[in-house]
Amino acid sequence: MRFMKMRFKKLISVFIGVGLGFSVGTAQANTRLDFCVFDIIGTSGDTFNLMRDYRTAALEHGLDLRVRAFTDENIAYEELIGGQCDMAAITGIRSRNLNSYVGSLDSIGAIPNYDVMRTVAQVLASNNPRITDNMRSGPYEVIGMAPMGAAYLFVKDKAINNVNALAGKSISVMEYDVAQGRMASRVGMSPVMSDITNFAGRFNNHSVDICFAPMMAYSALELYRGMGPDGGIVDYTLGQLTLQIIARHNKLPEGFADWSRQYVFENLHDRAQAIVDNAYNDVSEDRWIDINEQDTLRYDEMMREARISLTEQGVYNTEMMSLLRNIRCRHDGGRAECAERLE
Repeated sequence: MRFMKMRFKKLISVFIGVGLGFSVGTAQANTRLDFCVFDIIGTSGDTFNLMRDYRTAALEHGLDLRVRAFTDENIAYEELIGGQCDMAAITGIRSRNLNSYVGSLDSIGAIPNYDVMRTVAQVLASNNPRITDNMRSGPYEVIGMAPMGAAYLFVKDKAINNVNALAGKSISVMEYDVAQGRMASRVGMSPVMSDITNFAGRFNNHSVDICFAPMMAYSALELYRGMGPDGGIVDYTLGQLTLQIIARHNKLPEGFADWSRQYVFENLHDRAQAIVDNAYNDVSEDRWIDINEQDTLRYDEMMREARISLTEQGVYNTEMMSLLRNIRCRHDGGRAECAERLE
């Protein structure tokens, strides 16, 4: 009889635990956090949908995320800084001053193609202590990264097809990305300081001659309007844009950051890349402006010189620049930079 009473009490405690949302073993409910997600389309956008799936997976690892969509990245960023958000999914360019190591992924010409991008993502998700130490900076930690696609120059005139033709042209650049403005000035362009809410509009209403954007912006932001019948896209990868999940690390359960980085790579990276790949289908072949091999090699060298200069100025992170160089050379040992160690 005594044994039956003990079993009954144990069953009651289990049912109470289930009713309150926690197990008797852990005696702890999931931590509830605010997760602010930048998606230019809002709640119907691809990024927001990926983060919904992330939320579902996070429930099994101790977090109950209240996911909110922001079409203005600056507001999502400010909400994170101000403490209204515990986590945020924003671009690497916007988050660079929170973590210069991972924020330097979006550096000029550092990731030349999607194969290199995937290797970089795999390395950052490996949870190697040498890597994870750099994921945390101050109160923030990068707990996931996914591709947003290569960035190109969208131009209103196909005659703008080489560096010499860029001189004197105006270009919208993100006001919070020092590198964009300095690179534009370096080749003789006139940078027009913009943000995520107006850079496309300035190109579309012909206030600027050029804009710098990933392929997903072609349809989402209607960049074909700014290109008009005579414009095009310069077929040279200026950099890779990334989506980065950043959290206040003191709000996370033990071990969550390591799990999160692996989950994002193993479950969301290829899905994000598929979204990027599909964006190319919206662009007809005649929109691309071909760059010959000689100019490509010249631009590669220009990008490298710019990265070295910007790293020396403290814009890019030295350790990340070294890592990216090593990965580029692992993929293509014949690159001119592989014979030197300037990055």
